[in-house]
Amino acid sequence: MSGRQLAQRLGPVGVWSMELRGASKPAVQDAAAELDALGLRALWIPGLDGNGVLDDVDHLLRAAPHSTVLLGILGIWGHSADDVASRVARLDEAHGPRTVIGFGVSDHASAKNHGHDYGNPIDSMAAYLDGVDTAPTPLPPSRRLLGALGPRMVTLAADRTAGIHPFLVPPAYSAHQRAAIGPDPLIAPHQAVVLDTDPDRARAAARAGVGMFIGFPAYQNNLRRLGYDDSDLVPGGSDRLIDALVAWGSIDDIEQRLREHLDAGADHVAVHVLGSDAIPLTAWRELATVVPTLTGASA
Repeated sequence: MSGRQLAQRLGPVGVWSMELRGASKPAVQDAAAELDALGLRALWIPGLDGNGVLDDVDHLLRAAPHSTVLLGILGIWGHSADDVASRVARLDEAHGPRTVIGFGVSDHASAKNHGHDYGNPIDSMAAYLDGVDTAPTPLPPSRRLLGALGPRMVTLAADRTAGIHPFLVPPAYSAHQRAAIGPDPLIAPHQAVVLDTDPDRARAAARAGVGMFIGFPAYQNNLRRLGYDDSDLVPGGSDRLIDALVAWGSIDDIEQRLREHLDAGADHVAVHVLGSDAIPLTAWRELATVVPTLTGASA
């Protein structure tokens, strides 16, 4: 399964959800089953520190029998390549090949906490992919992605995985990377959304959801490459930056942002609904209504 084939499998839109972690809970399993029935069959969950995440994948695959479950993103420091590959092989035996793992290098602190030297991030990721390739049950390139932002990591992803799953990027990033890596690798950005037409409330929810990440050096560096500057990279982000990174408004406004990513060269958009303390089923049901209009938008 190539990046093109994975794109066809995922469709134009999936759901990225913190709430789908903790999938041992019946309410989460019911939500996954409903997403599966609605046709939102790419279920993205964050890797976080990795603890219990593959158990969550197991529960989601069981609850959503037509869906693909993707990790966005699993840090490489907390799990050996052999362990991840062997666990995915067991998931395949139980559920078929419906798991895709997104890998990321995280940061120096994460590496140190797990007893590793962070080193050069490109070299560290390349070595980890070597381990995945040579594991007793290898995880094939078509079943893995990288949480890549910078040009060298994106190139590594294009060479050795199905593609990239970037976080905190506007549609312009999708256009830039499509021009850089060509037509074959998957580009599947994370897109935060707020279904609220009031600008103050929507931006407050956006900042509560993703504002802290704007202060992280890796994201700041990427945003500077895209033309944002000190006036944007303030704590919580300027209004201009927040509006570029988080789609807010009506479902029609959200649809427009998704279309912008797809028209720019993305194959698939992982939609993260902000502004809710509970499983956002109402928003997901609205999202499902726009999928038919987006199918084929990136062709």
